[in-house]
Amino acid sequence: MSGDSEQEYFADGMVEEIITALSRIKWLFVIARNSSFTYKGQAVDVKQVGRELGVRYVLEGSVRKADQRVRITGQLIDAVSGNHIWADRFDGSLKDIFELQDRVAVSVAGVIEPTLQAAEIRRSSERATSDLTAYDLYLRALALLRAGEKEQYLKCLDTLRQATEYDPLYGPALAVAAFVHQVLHVSGWTNDASATRREGVQLARRALQVAADDPGVLGNVAYALGYFEEDIDFAIELIDRALALNPSFAQGWYGSGWLRLWAGQPELGISHFETSLRLSPHARRSPIFMSIGVGYFFARRFDDGATMLLRSLQEHPGFAPTYRFLAACYAHMGRLDDARKIVQRLQAITPLIVPRNATHWRNPDLRELYLSGLRSAAGETK
Repeated sequence: MSGDSEQEYFADGMVEEIITALSRIKWLFVIARNSSFTYKGQAVDVKQVGRELGVRYVLEGSVRKADQRVRITGQLIDAVSGNHIWADRFDGSLKDIFELQDRVAVSVAGVIEPTLQAAEIRRSSERATSDLTAYDLYLRALALLRAGEKEQYLKCLDTLRQATEYDPLYGPALAVAAFVHQVLHVSGWTNDASATRREGVQLARRALQVAADDPGVLGNVAYALGYFEEDIDFAIELIDRALALNPSFAQGWYGSGWLRLWAGQPELGISHFETSLRLSPHARRSPIFMSIGVGYFFARRFDDGATMLLRSLQEHPGFAPTYRFLAACYAHMGRLDDARKIVQRLQAITPLIVPRNATHWRNPDLRELYLSGLRSAAGETK
């Protein structure tokens, strides 16, 4: 739309980069370049495009160039209803065209994946129960997962079991179930920690056997195995493979951040959490605030850590690990009265205050930093 026909190659290249980035998302069906380019330069009806190509969503946009600056806009539309789901713009310099194309493509794909997943979850929740399939059950489970409370996690797990009864080889459902077992274990929301660990590992390994090329599956499997098993390097290899398959995988960068924390690399972990936030800026903030807060804690930036952990609790006051790290933060800051108040709030959520087995923190010095702070907050001696 710059009025310069010679810049058409730039717009075409931008579209190709975005198609490539979206194609890395395994659960998306993305129309290839040759088909989508048949609509180039035409005033089109999005509903008609959806019918002709057999797609539910359409991404359209424009490129405007002025001097050495370029503005790229994009909007995601439901091709059935015609409703707008997402819109944004990206500004940059043409000094490095290829870097700009890559940055925009990764950013668009990173935003669109969770946006589409949320749209699909809403669509699934509107269907009659009698019409549910394994995929519908999986989407319902993801909706429960977002609530972040114990009862919802337990219901999520039951829904995932139903999904895998429909399809025992449904990799995404198996992988999310493994992830849920990790959450239940770390939160102290299980009556048998050993059984939860064992089942989580079994589910993760089953998922890996049937869907080892799916970035989403690899991300959840890496997260579960990195927490439950000793071999952190294998888990990191899995998450790195997921990110190689889909560099715009925001949830994968989030999981990678946790694996780096468990491996004793807090600064790298913080960096990966920040990448996740850039790729999915409208995602729920409480988990990312908590994660960055834990990173700051292990980097011994206790003031910054306490600030982020408090921000997380404002949005999600029911997650036990956040209270544990905030109490440990306050203890190391010398604010023992505040630390003990946090422990009292933690006791209303779970009887497990100081974990007896925190071996997922592989660095012994960092593990002791956490446990010693928590023991001080709880008034315990080693």
